[in-house]
Amino acid sequence: MHIHLIRQRMRALGAKPEHEQRVLRDWLQARPYDHGRRRPQDFLPKSLRDALPALDDDLRAMARLIATHPTEDGSARLLVGLVDGQTVESVLLPRNGLCVSSQVGCAVGCQFCMTGRDGLLRQLSSGEILAQVALARSQRAVSKVVFMGMGEPAHNLDNVMDAIELLGTEGNIAHKNLVFSTVGDLRVFERLPQGTVKPALALSLHTTKPALREKLLPRAPKLTPQELVERGEHYGRSTAYPVQYQWTLLEGINDGDDELEGIVDLLKGKYAVLNMIPYNTIPDLQFKRPSWDRARAIARWLHQHGVLTKLRDSAAQEVDGGCGQLRARANAMRSPTIAIRPVS
Repeated sequence: MHIHLIRQRMRALGAKPEHEQRVLRDWLQARPYDHGRRRPQDFLPKSLRDALPALDDDLRAMARLIATHPTEDGSARLLVGLVDGQTVESVLLPRNGLCVSSQVGCAVGCQFCMTGRDGLLRQLSSGEILAQVALARSQRAVSKVVFMGMGEPAHNLDNVMDAIELLGTEGNIAHKNLVFSTVGDLRVFERLPQGTVKPALALSLHTTKPALREKLLPRAPKLTPQELVERGEHYGRSTAYPVQYQWTLLEGINDGDDELEGIVDLLKGKYAVLNMIPYNTIPDLQFKRPSWDRARAIARWLHQHGVLTKLRDSAAQEVDGGCGQLRARANAMRSPTIAIRPVS
């Protein structure tokens, strides 16, 4: 369900803009309608009050928790069911973060990613994207939302931007804590600056070599790493949010000295942070995860050479729960041996 349809439904019940805002705000923040001093009976039209139980049921149905997969670092990967029976993943991150999905599947086809192996199945509506936030907030506090889950947000741009706008207004999330992640779709650099809510930007870099980038990200826009950084730098400077460059560290592929020197050439002096994430192993793919000692040495070397680098571990690594893996296992193995904890 799209947000504009939810708004239309409330308007048909006599809601004015302030009533819509109240209902959407309480939904997104996982709060009861009778919190605070202005209770529904004192504020909302009776026709809307009477319809709230049915509306609540429909809002909750857009994203229901099928299973949760907690990890030792305090994160938890959630398998989320949609109304049509499809599933996506959300991840509760340490320090009140949440990673949400924007598509079922993905069309980019990154060679090291589980999500894109089956291609794009469908887009998520703006309501389904927001429902992941409401669901997560029923579990714990969320003050940051990153669009880094299943899918390429730029390929579902209208719905993602609608979700971002509502999260940055009624969702009580600071604009800099809304992070739009993309492989570099050119529409992003045109659209994001025009929004009422301008999110922070994360760009999938992964290599400094144009030919290797085309191999690893075969259906990404044909931007060279240099062109990608130039566009990112412009957006980062204009919004005063440093750009996050994502680098999945692949043993023997993009962890060599030539790549590290290339990173320094690209990012030294830029308004940027390099998020380096050792590869989350997928058993039947040829890519390998470097040792943590090697990853730490790389991050330390980059720091010493002027590139702000944050070494991050992919959530749920210890249980092979990288993006798309939980969904894939749940689809393929409908048995008690699946290493996920059912939700009662």
